[in-house]
Amino acid sequence: MTKSFEEFEVYQKGILLTKLIFKLLENKSFEKEFSFKDQIKRAVISITNNIAEGSEYNNNKQLIRYLKISKGSCAEVRSMLVLARELELISQLEIEKSYNLSIEISQNLSNFIKYLNTKIKE
Repeated sequence: MTKSFEEFEVYQKGILLTKLIFKLLENKSFEKEFSFKDQIKRAVISITNNIAEGSEYNNNKQLIRYLKISKGSCAEVRSMLVLARELELISQLEIEKSYNLSIEISQNLSNFIKYLNTKIKE
């Protein structure tokens, strides 16, 4: 693997998602929701951190392992966004962009994993 993790499009999208989530959490409705905010922050940060960590092994099998963890973190972020909406902390309109981007990142991670699996078999 010759690319640096910062060059991966999925990593860059993860950074964007992190910024969106942190911006959402500035909403006054989250003011007293310390645990909730901490959990969703840790989940969204985990997306990019696992991409970065996995890429440093220079081993496709290890990278795939970390990309799967990153994919799980995407699902956790989506779940937290749904909970925020259901708890009426934020509206559907407010979560839409973040929710859709997390789906896109998850799909990108799946495609990246499929691609890497073909390289392992060659």
